[in-house]
Amino acid sequence: MKVGTAGGIRAPSASRSLLTPAGRSHVAGVALAHPVRTILGAYVLSRIVALVALWIAATWFQNPAGVGHLHPTVADLIGLWDSTWYETVATQGYPVPLPADPASGKLTYSAWAFYPLFPFMVKGLMALGIPFTVGAVALNLVLGALGAVLIWALFRHGLHADPQPGRERLALVAACLWCFYPATGVMLKAYTEPLAVVLVAASLLYLMRRRYAVVAMLAVPLGFTRGVAPAMGCAALIHLVVRIREDRAAGVSPLRGQRASAALMLVVTGLSGLAWPFVVGVVSGIPMAFFDVQAAWGQNPGSGPFVLWLEWAWEGRGVAGVAVLVALCGSYIALILGRHGRWLPIEVRVWAVAYPLYLFAVLRPITSMWRFLLLDFPIAALLASVAMRTSTGESIVPHWRRRVLALLVPAVAGLVWWTCALLTYTPWGSRPP
Repeated sequence: MKVGTAGGIRAPSASRSLLTPAGRSHVAGVALAHPVRTILGAYVLSRIVALVALWIAATWFQNPAGVGHLHPTVADLIGLWDSTWYETVATQGYPVPLPADPASGKLTYSAWAFYPLFPFMVKGLMALGIPFTVGAVALNLVLGALGAVLIWALFRHGLHADPQPGRERLALVAACLWCFYPATGVMLKAYTEPLAVVLVAASLLYLMRRRYAVVAMLAVPLGFTRGVAPAMGCAALIHLVVRIREDRAAGVSPLRGQRASAALMLVVTGLSGLAWPFVVGVVSGIPMAFFDVQAAWGQNPGSGPFVLWLEWAWEGRGVAGVAVLVALCGSYIALILGRHGRWLPIEVRVWAVAYPLYLFAVLRPITSMWRFLLLDFPIAALLASVAMRTSTGESIVPHWRRRVLALLVPAVAGLVWWTCALLTYTPWGSRPP
């Protein structure tokens, strides 16, 4: 037995003390006391994991035919897929007239299918002498960190949500879990997901703070980043319905002093969904040019909402396939509307339902859905709730740390698998991420 200078037994080392319940509680207390620092630490760790996954994919899974040389690198993977199109927009702009198939005359693949705000932001960095890839990756690293912090701010907001002991802890863990979403590797590429996450999360946050003019202002750049206006409009509309009911219950005039800004928010949010298609139509002289280009890429919802997904499930597994698809959607909605979702603000829950339903309604079955769901960040809140709360939801279970760590294992494994399976490119057989 070793004795300290004061004659007592030497205290355990700091690293060992962290393994005790008191040590773990201390670490959790420090994390809660500095939530932004904790989230940024988890975000940096997740970027390192994503970078390692890219290295594994480049070293052992990337076909040399997809990059044009025998030794694929991480830089090759960063520049693949949609990154190429965004670089084309940043360096060459959009083609006029729009490319068309010489045989049929129909519009074909072109950069017009890609929204302009992100590549134009990178173009601004290029004006400073920064290469496109460096500027795009650096911008997305910053935007991803900002997005994680905004997601935490959303989850901890108690407006229009059930009372929840441990809300701060749940919000912190949920934001950290989002950083490890399996498709998060695209945030190391020239993709629009980080910018879209920032704009969506900021819009929902200001909506809950009743800053309707700010939400209207954010809808403009969002309209040139991602076509998510219908889902955002649903969140804004339900918020106003709840607000009006609260105002009437309190005996005050509904939306007193904010009717004009609320109306402006609804109008601008609605128009934002048409902004980029309108611009494409004006520039090209073809009113439906944006939708024609989208159809060339395979996005043609003309068959009707959800029909393409139901057909896909039926053709794959028949009745069983349709049943599984419906069951998965029903289970997700039940989680959002049930006790695991009720601790979230209603605006966030509406987004969590409206956004994926909108995707399923207008998109064909495509592997890119995995990265599209990066914007459905309430999924991370559901996982945190399932892992951390008791059956009644009234408290946090004592062993929540072990449960969260258990969740991280398949999340990291999924991140590596998704990166190796979808971010790699083989000219004759790959599916887009």
